[in-house]
Amino acid sequence: MATKLTPASAQQLIKSDRSMFTASDDNAMMKQIQATHSPDGREVDVKPLLHIVEDILRRATLNVDDIALDTQARIDLTEDKTQQAGVISMLGALSYLIDRISCEIEHKCLSGSDGHATTVSLFNMLSSYPWDAKLVVTLAAFGLNYGEFWLLAQIYSSNQLAKSMAILKQLPMIMEHSGPLKARFDALSNLIKSVLDVTRSIVELKELPSSYITHDVPALSTAMATIPTAVYWTIRSVVACAAHITSLTSMGHEYMSSTAEAWELSTLAHKLNNIHEHLKKQLAICYQYIEEKRNVEAYESLLHIFEMVHIDNMKVLKALIYARDDVQPLVDGASKRRVNLDILRRKNVLLLISGLNISNEELSILEQIYNESRVHATRLDNLYEMVWVPVVDRSVLWTDPMQKQFENVQSTMPWYSVHHPSLIDRVVIKFIKEVWHFRN
Repeated sequence: MATKLTPASAQQLIKSDRSMFTASDDNAMMKQIQATHSPDGREVDVKPLLHIVEDILRRATLNVDDIALDTQARIDLTEDKTQQAGVISMLGALSYLIDRISCEIEHKCLSGSDGHATTVSLFNMLSSYPWDAKLVVTLAAFGLNYGEFWLLAQIYSSNQLAKSMAILKQLPMIMEHSGPLKARFDALSNLIKSVLDVTRSIVELKELPSSYITHDVPALSTAMATIPTAVYWTIRSVVACAAHITSLTSMGHEYMSSTAEAWELSTLAHKLNNIHEHLKKQLAICYQYIEEKRNVEAYESLLHIFEMVHIDNMKVLKALIYARDDVQPLVDGASKRRVNLDILRRKNVLLLISGLNISNEELSILEQIYNESRVHATRLDNLYEMVWVPVVDRSVLWTDPMQKQFENVQSTMPWYSVHHPSLIDRVVIKFIKEVWHFRN
């Protein structure tokens, strides 16, 4: 028979956590956490696991009023990404650890252990894993219990097996008293959102391309220095969420009148929100740094392409207009249909480069020349095609009037045009201005 958490032990957990926020020595605490960190070099791809956990928490974190009124689950028919071979292999390696962590969290919560002690215990169990794996594995372990709680809450009224299990967890009684619990569930949902925000940021940092950014870049080194603290407080928050769910299922309405839990959850959410804002700011700087390095690389590549002799024009056209094959980047002026760049293969191409303010007089003269070349063309001359390349300032917000102006100009052209100015990369615009001396 499971140990029942008493009101006294639960209140002790809350009191000890409350004092931790005001009296703990953060440096000493983080030294204790750092001492548990002894990675053995293994690399864990945590992103597939995080996707699964996000799905569990998204479907579980529902409005308690909706569940109380209608417990019939509605299943979304979405693509099941959890059956991919890589995900199954990853779960095979981590499922035992996830189960152990889940049991440890539940045991510590039932015994009334304070949040910090439970968190340190989890760090000891996860000592050989990198920081991001510690966090995502713990979150997955929480997702098992939290997901089970809400799954039963959603379906117990229509499924006899779920109903019997729900009775053991006192769920029918909890749902009947959902009104007084609303603030508590709202605080729980907010903290889980904050946990996911920080977790995503930490995983993002781990995935930054090392070929473009290294740890000697200040923004990245600053963010990485924050990771141990961020992981500690996020796991600490997961433990707090688990403790509150455990107190519900073990004590029922004996514990419903307390508001201390909502205070604890909101305090942790505030702390995580501050951590998330810091990481988000550093990530933005990192992404800007990476973009600048990629732009330099792309510009040098563009210069190199135009220094080479080409038998085929496709490499040049793709470099200027659109490199990928997932979009038809041109509009045929005759049919007004979108077409691929391949339609220009092995043809001589004239580029009409301008802004959106090209005058009707200029367009009229160009159209006359273009049409006459078609009428009097020889077989060889007919291989010439013209493409309008619209160049706009990408730092200016694209507006509806600009879109209308672009469409009006494009509609008058009998030749090919780029489907939208956004297909012309910033690097290409820089090349056109600096090398071809384009002035709009």
